[in-house]
Amino acid sequence: MDLITILRKVKRRLLTYAFKLNYRPAKRPTVIFESFGGRQVSDSPLAIYKEMKKEHPDYRLIWVVNKQLVEDGFPNGERYDYVVRGSFKWVRTIEKAHVWVENARLPRWVKKPAHVKILQTWHGTPLKKLGLDIAQVTMPGTTTEKYHENFVHEANRWDALISPNAYSTKIFRQAFGYQNEILEIGYPRNDELAHPNAAKIRQLKEKLGIPLDKKVVLYAPTYRDNQFFTKGKYAFSLPFDLAKLRAALGEDTILLLRMHYLIANAVDLTGVEDFAIDVSNYPDVADLYLAADVLVTDYSSVFFDYAYLKRPIVFFPYDYETYRDELRGFYLDYQKDLPGKIVYNEGELTHELAQLAKETQQQLSPQFEQFYARFCAIHAGDAAAQATNWVSQQLQAYETK
Repeated sequence: MDLITILRKVKRRLLTYAFKLNYRPAKRPTVIFESFGGRQVSDSPLAIYKEMKKEHPDYRLIWVVNKQLVEDGFPNGERYDYVVRGSFKWVRTIEKAHVWVENARLPRWVKKPAHVKILQTWHGTPLKKLGLDIAQVTMPGTTTEKYHENFVHEANRWDALISPNAYSTKIFRQAFGYQNEILEIGYPRNDELAHPNAAKIRQLKEKLGIPLDKKVVLYAPTYRDNQFFTKGKYAFSLPFDLAKLRAALGEDTILLLRMHYLIANAVDLTGVEDFAIDVSNYPDVADLYLAADVLVTDYSSVFFDYAYLKRPIVFFPYDYETYRDELRGFYLDYQKDLPGKIVYNEGELTHELAQLAKETQQQLSPQFEQFYARFCAIHAGDAAAQATNWVSQQLQAYETK
């Protein structure tokens, strides 16, 4: 065991001890925000943060971020009140706060004080199996039994969980073993998608360096549980040749590559910089949806969100049998219930994208309309406001104690 590993273990023990101290709650209403383990300032926590900053300037709003994000700088040069995850200041700050707004699970050794309420926004409508519904866990550093136990323990620390639709509510109950409150309001991050703005779309394309006359394809795959470097860091290789795809689609198309946040390796864009843009670290994925004319994905839940825009979706499950039978499995019938064309190899993908590029007006299929009614129809574009109201109610209740 090297010195760095030893020091990390010592610090973890000290942090665990620090969580056991009794901290008095802050006098000023304080809300903590964290997105994807501190890797980003993004997603539904960011949408709620923006709404809360506008409606409650008297609250103290603090982001939990990792050291790398601080070193790289916050997106768009924005300024945030923040603490670095894994520091002793982080322990003291979140323990004294009143509400935590999270979109992913927390480590079990992070102690939730009795005075703290957790609003879990989660980060997608489930297509692939989750939690207790995963029969055989292949992720590194855990076993199936331990994974299930930790999932249920963590889920029931949440005081409220945001759900985008009745379908998700049912799955969250069974897959998380979740017993507490569910807010079936839609994801706050999707508020803008419910009412897209043409002027903003133009601004986004200019910001991303995309000519307004070019077709934009967004490729957003998920990670594979069995392809990893180490715990929490997954490997991914593009299942198509970028140079060949550029040649087939021509100069009128730009490809945006959005890797899952757990994918650790960078995409090599050498020689295709004029065609492909790596937007994996772009903070707001909703902006990428708005800028894209077509979405290509595999088993990621991104298509549930993109469907709000009623634009074409292409599914590219190049390893379908393996993923279905050996890794996760699905809640939906993948080959019948999806709102778009399914292609299984590079040739089919190229052909479908070329066909879509020729079409000037998209016609929605009855299957797409049914999908929209089932998964998107409840979203009125005010989920961030409703979530903010829930947080405010918790703070008011605390003040009256």
